[in-house]
Amino acid sequence: MCGICGFISKKVITEDELRVMNDTMTHRGPDDAGVEIYPGKDGYLVGMAQRRLSILDLSPLGHQPMHSPDKRVTVVYNGEIYNFLELKEELGDYPFISNCDTEVIIAAYLKWGIDCVNRFNGMFAIAICDRKTNNLYLVRDRIGKKPLYYMLNDDGILFASELKPIMASPAFKGTIDRRILARYLHHQYINAPFSIFKEVQKLPPGSILQFHLGTTRIWKYWDIPEVYRAQKKHPVTDYTEAKQELKHLLREAVKRRMISDVPLGTFLSGGYDSSLITALAQDVSDEPVKTFSIGFKVPEFDEAGYARAVAGYLNTDHTELYIDDEEMLKLVDSIAQYYDEPFADSSQIPSMLVCGLAKEKVTVALSGDGGDEFFCGYNAYDKVRQAQLLDVPGAAINLVGQLPAGTKQLVDRMPTKVRIVAKNRPQETKTQVVSELYIRAAHAFVTGKERYDRNYSYSRYLKMVEAGKTELPIKYPQESIYEESNWQMRRMLLDMDTYLPGDILCKMDRASMKYSLEARCPILDPEVMEYSFRIPHKYKYHKGSKKYILKEIAYDFIPRELLERPKTGFGVPLDLWLRGPLREQVIDYADEHFLKAQGIFDAAFVSNYIQNYLVTGDGGRGSGMNHSGLVWSFLVFQQWYHHFMRQEG
Repeated sequence: MCGICGFISKKVITEDELRVMNDTMTHRGPDDAGVEIYPGKDGYLVGMAQRRLSILDLSPLGHQPMHSPDKRVTVVYNGEIYNFLELKEELGDYPFISNCDTEVIIAAYLKWGIDCVNRFNGMFAIAICDRKTNNLYLVRDRIGKKPLYYMLNDDGILFASELKPIMASPAFKGTIDRRILARYLHHQYINAPFSIFKEVQKLPPGSILQFHLGTTRIWKYWDIPEVYRAQKKHPVTDYTEAKQELKHLLREAVKRRMISDVPLGTFLSGGYDSSLITALAQDVSDEPVKTFSIGFKVPEFDEAGYARAVAGYLNTDHTELYIDDEEMLKLVDSIAQYYDEPFADSSQIPSMLVCGLAKEKVTVALSGDGGDEFFCGYNAYDKVRQAQLLDVPGAAINLVGQLPAGTKQLVDRMPTKVRIVAKNRPQETKTQVVSELYIRAAHAFVTGKERYDRNYSYSRYLKMVEAGKTELPIKYPQESIYEESNWQMRRMLLDMDTYLPGDILCKMDRASMKYSLEARCPILDPEVMEYSFRIPHKYKYHKGSKKYILKEIAYDFIPRELLERPKTGFGVPLDLWLRGPLREQVIDYADEHFLKAQGIFDAAFVSNYIQNYLVTGDGGRGSGMNHSGLVWSFLVFQQWYHHFMRQEG
């Protein structure tokens, strides 16, 4: 696990400047650093740099930038190629001098070209510079486990694992992209290809960027809709066969991720995903696996007892830490420093704490990320199913609401859930069932106008956004690309494309890297992901039971009574914090005079909204509903702005 950065530029960037960029990521790689600059073609300079967290081959032979023997190819790379030993056997003609996966990337590229990425099983952000073809390739893993940012300008391209190196470069200007603000406020993260800055993009998961003497091309080598459609053509119709093969693939995925030259453990929350991964790890290990969990002193948030019971049954080497609000609140002000751009999933705080706990004993930890998206685990999927069942009567109610003679008022007096379903008409956003109250509020924070999303096509929206003529729609208007009639499955695919890489994986990457800890996700193994698409949905959602097949596999290792309970999140008491210890900070950032001087949000609306929220909890909307999520997103943005854009204080 590492951090990478570099450039190809006609404007001179010195080795000292590149070193400064690279050293902004010391937390990602405290063990070693490499910086090199050399001349390219047509007046371009090439710079490649890396910060190293040593996991495989701890010797200096794993140093990056790494070159092919003839210096034709140079690589900097962040991540792990889990099947590098198998690939190394196929590449026996290459004169290997190390036992690290970076050298395998070089050998694979020289033999198979950039298509070599299709052979990699792992998580990675790779930069490959080829002096013979004058190509720079940037590659991101299939599901987006590892981040990769880039900035294009007239001089060339800069790239980095985080925003900080790009922000430290002499070419960076830093124009906040206002088009994404309303979407960020609602979703609490910024999804690829966008970033908080207009001139910086994220390379989407499963993508390759080619930069060749000033021209750029981006394409997908692994695309969720395409892979899903291809795999769905070959369904596994026998449940027993599906269960046994999935168990085998998960076991192999765990086994691959336990290859390490440093201490390794697992995160254990006591839920199905982390418990299953821990059970499989213990099953393939010759000694007790180190497990880690966080407990909360507030009972409604505490699940440590469940984790302890699972650890006891599996006989792991278990460590737990109980924390209180004060300890969590200490981390709030550090969110901006480690997340680079506004990121407001509040479970980042306990995630950072459990990563800090694990780092005391291990350098690698396995997580259960991906189980909910690929096997139908979120509580929201129940609501999506209900919405599909009610879609036809909802259409009728919506039609009635358009008739004269006071029928609109009749519809407006119906229960909130009924009105949400009735107004859920746009085909491109059917599964994104949410009250328009929140949508309008997020828009109003930025524009001062409360409005609904219009049902533009996704391609038209992107063209308008790129032209700077509109903000991004809050809902993702792209559901038709999945060609899926089952709303639950369609929403799962959408979450794989958006929420999983943009929120869940980003959260764990930054939380783990804060402590120089590598997090690995067996459920996101390519073989597991692709096989999951062959498993009929009825094996994932069975008689109201979510993650049915995954649960049944878990019961083969752990008694049912230790796992069965309602699903809860890794949450924090946001409402109590915002109207308690964080209240004064919220008030300061929502001061109307400050907001007018800042010039980003609608000062009058935001100031009034937050004042009402602090008094009533509902932003003055008259709904009685808690709007703490929107206020938290606003606070996190302002903390980020203060840290990066107003460092003078």
